[in-house]
Amino acid sequence: MNILNELQTAQVEALYKKYGRTEISRSEINDFVKSGEISNPSWLKNKNYLVSRGVYSLPIAGNDFSPTLTDVPLVPEEPKEPVVAKAAFVVSSLIGNIVPDKDPVFVPWGYFKDIKKIVSSKAFYPIFVTGLSGNGKTMNVSQACAAANRECIRVNITIETDEDDLLGGYRLQDGQTVWQDGPVIEAMKRGALLLLDEIDLASNKIMCLQPILEGNGVFLKKINQFVKPAKGFNVIATANTKGQGSDDGKFIGTNILNEAFLERFPITIEQAYPTNKIEEKILLNVMSDKGLTKDVDSEFAKSLVTWADIIRKTYYEGGVDELISTRRLVHIVEAFSIFKNKMKAIEMCTNRFDLDTKTSFLDLYTKIDAGEDVASWLNDDFVPEEESDDVEEGNVSY
Repeated sequence: MNILNELQTAQVEALYKKYGRTEISRSEINDFVKSGEISNPSWLKNKNYLVSRGVYSLPIAGNDFSPTLTDVPLVPEEPKEPVVAKAAFVVSSLIGNIVPDKDPVFVPWGYFKDIKKIVSSKAFYPIFVTGLSGNGKTMNVSQACAAANRECIRVNITIETDEDDLLGGYRLQDGQTVWQDGPVIEAMKRGALLLLDEIDLASNKIMCLQPILEGNGVFLKKINQFVKPAKGFNVIATANTKGQGSDDGKFIGTNILNEAFLERFPITIEQAYPTNKIEEKILLNVMSDKGLTKDVDSEFAKSLVTWADIIRKTYYEGGVDELISTRRLVHIVEAFSIFKNKMKAIEMCTNRFDLDTKTSFLDLYTKIDAGEDVASWLNDDFVPEEESDDVEEGNVSY
């Protein structure tokens, strides 16, 4: 029999008055300590009072431990309902509003209208978006969700991504093992849009999403629970390839995805870079957001777009191995807002290329900035991309 001292007696009294029972969990004790009403009863959290995993019995009158505390009477417990055994306590750490913020520099273009229409409909209709790096695939999806006021959960896929990462798994929380829902299950329960970014980096472990891509629920075998998707749940995947690997080796790490997996996506969107007109507007928006003077820097934006356009056309014709993405143009403008030097900004943002490529890119921009006629540099057989005036909705001619 353990004899309690004055402090221990006070702690037991306070815990019993707080919770009204003799069996208290570790997390309940810790929460009460955090409130500042009692000091930490470390003496209580040991094997002498342990009755089950993370649960301790108060040494109180009528209890099996120490009947030394008599001034706190035990209230007879009412008969309890039969306890149904559960595999784990299910928790969620995702709270609050997860609708993406509207980006002030975003300009609707390309297939944005179609993506927004599907997102707004709340219909289950998976989409596979493919295109070269830095052309706004992910931004188009997130901004469609922002415009439609739809919650979006983005998951960046890697070769290591597995069922535990996606659907959930056991986690340690407050000294107890609990089941934590993964992002896919969170999206299903909330009726949110699930954005699987860089899906072509996945291994065959991604096949756990098969039933989910069919619009059905999924059985979580580890906790013996079936989860059905709430209305509004949908899946959009983005990739640099079409799930067939990268033949030219440009996108290292991309894999050949299972044909049955790809077949679950009803439509595939091939996203190209924005037209010159829209790309120029994007850069002007970035300049305005960075506090640059529009009148002074509008020519810089136009020159950058022309420069990138020539490099891309040369890339498509096999003349160079690198190209300038829309994202890199934005990086150049951001560098310019810091250093206030055009050539320094361009050089710093092209240093990732090999020396010959970087030198030729810089030389090309120098000529464009000097006002040389670039029309003669383009292949006469190349048909320029048709400019669309429907910038507001981002339509394209099909």
